[in-house]
Amino acid sequence: MHSVYFWGLAMASLQIRNLPEDVYEALALRAERASRSLAQQALVELKGGDSDPSGKRRRVLESIRRDLAEGAVRLKPSPESLVRADRER
Repeated sequence: MHSVYFWGLAMASLQIRNLPEDVYEALALRAERASRSLAQQALVELKGGDSDPSGKRRRVLESIRRDLAEGAVRLKPSPESLVRADRER
């Protein structure tokens, strides 16, 4: 294990060799969904933290992914109607 110094504080670092591509891609996808870096996502997962314990967010994302795969991309209400309603307030 190596230590990196950040503002005088020692911080441990970890390097993973021969990481399978599918593991990397899954981590990258989860990081992107959570608006995190790969390193931040790895820390969250290593700590066992789950910001969505009920799985609701995961189910919504799976539903969106299914709709996209089927070509059914219909936003309801439409973005235009939302903007129009906001302007009329």
